[in-house]
Amino acid sequence: MVDEGGADEPELTLARQSDRLVLAGDPHRYGHPLAVDFVAGRAAHRRRFGGGRGQLVARACGLAKGVTPSVVDATAGLGRDAFVLASLGAEVLMVERVAAIFALLEDGLARALADPETREIAARMHLVHGDAGRALSTLVASREVAPEVIHLDPMFPHREKSALVKKEMRLFRTLAGDDPDAPRLLEAALDVATHRVVVKRPRKAPPLEGPPPRHVIADKTSRYDLYVHRRLGA
Repeated sequence: MVDEGGADEPELTLARQSDRLVLAGDPHRYGHPLAVDFVAGRAAHRRRFGGGRGQLVARACGLAKGVTPSVVDATAGLGRDAFVLASLGAEVLMVERVAAIFALLEDGLARALADPETREIAARMHLVHGDAGRALSTLVASREVAPEVIHLDPMFPHREKSALVKKEMRLFRTLAGDDPDAPRLLEAALDVATHRVVVKRPRKAPPLEGPPPRHVIADKTSRYDLYVHRRLGA
């Protein structure tokens, strides 16, 4: 059983289905069971056709010709951004605070390591369970990935039109909640990153409370706020 954080919420469960661990709830509310899959589906399509280092997350994290920084993804979630960065050659440390989501990541990573098409990518992905907002420096020190770039994707607060939220995101929110401590997470990241911190936001959302970003890059729906200590590759 998974503690979903409220007595009125439908029950969520972790279960083994076929070859993978899934998180499932009422299908009318949450849709299909949630799993982490780095081998097939969306991850495979993005690996083959995603646009390489021209992708927004790659540009934000400073992956350029001759420059491949190590990245700490301090809000790993389902690992999608981490997988893109690792597929482009970066060593990535994923930090996840929610135990059930960490279990999904661990399972997805194990399957990726066992598949010949993703084994090399998965070998660059490292996973640790902990709260980055409270112990980022300790979590990073426990692993071998240098924190040149720290990537943050804090959960954006609920909108009033919550019925429009995708079922997958509704399930994720039930476990993870919002990130009211995001400003503290930004502060911790700025203390630990050696080169830059990048914060993913909806395009029209305000920046996180704290120092203003030095640069902003965006596409039609999302943007990255960049907090730069020094130039990558220097």
